[in-house]
Amino acid sequence: MHKQTTRLILSGCLVALVGIVIWFLLPPSVNSEAVLSSDAESIARGQYLVIAGGCISCHKGAENESNFSGGLALATDFGTFYAPNITPDLETGLGTWDAADFLRALKHGRTPSGSFYFPAFPYRAYAGLSDEEALDIGAYLKSLPPVVNEVPAPDIPWWLSRWSVVGWNLLADLQQPVAEQFTDEQVARGSHLARNLGHCGECHTPRNGLGIPAMAREFTGAELGDQVIEPIDADALAEWTTEGFELFLLIGLKPDDEFAGGDMNDVIEHNTSKLTDMDRAALAAFFTRQQNQ
Repeated sequence: MHKQTTRLILSGCLVALVGIVIWFLLPPSVNSEAVLSSDAESIARGQYLVIAGGCISCHKGAENESNFSGGLALATDFGTFYAPNITPDLETGLGTWDAADFLRALKHGRTPSGSFYFPAFPYRAYAGLSDEEALDIGAYLKSLPPVVNEVPAPDIPWWLSRWSVVGWNLLADLQQPVAEQFTDEQVARGSHLARNLGHCGECHTPRNGLGIPAMAREFTGAELGDQVIEPIDADALAEWTTEGFELFLLIGLKPDDEFAGGDMNDVIEHNTSKLTDMDRAALAAFFTRQQNQ
């Protein structure tokens, strides 16, 4: 009787494990009726979202930094990853992508073939985008001139595969905190810009040994290769005013009258300085909210 009970428990655990694996491997369900618009308004919204997301910082072409043909090398503790070509070239870009492909990639980290993107692509942040935002981004990218550029495959150790991302995602889910709810619409907008679209935590939040963001220490600074990324949490911004942070996002000027340097200078030049005044104010309100309470 005892052996029979043990077999039943083990069988139940096995069935549950298989179910979990199948659930993670199945293509995510997205709106099958979604389409990529070609109207000017959707493309213009998508262009703004791409600017707000700082996409050009990683996807700029090696030959022409103003296009999105990719190739930039991102060195990590798990190998070197190369930003893909996101122009609509049919062979080397995303020219064959449809609406569902953009939804699965941006919101679920899945390739058109059903495989998994490595988390060098910030899909976990983009998961907070609305379907409309993801589709507008797709509409804009599909409107760009196609550029032929075959980007190298990741240079990674033999044991790291795209399918290992299944387990990584599960572990990351376990560490994901419950999303904050803000009653202040401006702060809520700033949170969306910082945590989702702008994915600020990808650089400014430290990671554990598996490369999973330590969300309990969100925005407390990190190391990226040989770079030390400054903290932008409440303690680090204790001397900042909301207006001062807005000015920083516009021209990079800090309270000590020094200017931002390194990669942050590029982020300001190509991203935050081109936001609307309302969105810069929203970001500033979000990051300095502790000082205003």
